[in-house]
Amino acid sequence: MAITLTEAAARHVSRYLERRGKGIGLRLGVKTTGCSGLAYKLEYADDPLPEDVVFESHGVQVLVDPRSLSYIDGTELDFAREGLNEGFRFNNPNVKSECGCGESFKV
Repeated sequence: MAITLTEAAARHVSRYLERRGKGIGLRLGVKTTGCSGLAYKLEYADDPLPEDVVFESHGVQVLVDPRSLSYIDGTELDFAREGLNEGFRFNNPNVKSECGCGESFKV
């Protein structure tokens, strides 16, 4: 089991945490929503929760709740800029389909 960050994603998270002045890493999970059923939850984490599964990639901690892990195991999180748009991209090998807008997925 593993969740990884690309170097670009790790740099982005590290810079943000530094500017923010606090935080230990990134919390990644899923929630039930959207037309395909699941959507990613992403937030900066200040403290680990007792049930968190913790991964480290390029010096950045990624915290995942055990319920979400089965849906996102093996995911690589990237950060990309295209023109005026920038954001995280999820390369999740478990995804069977995505909705047309790209906001939700099904495993």
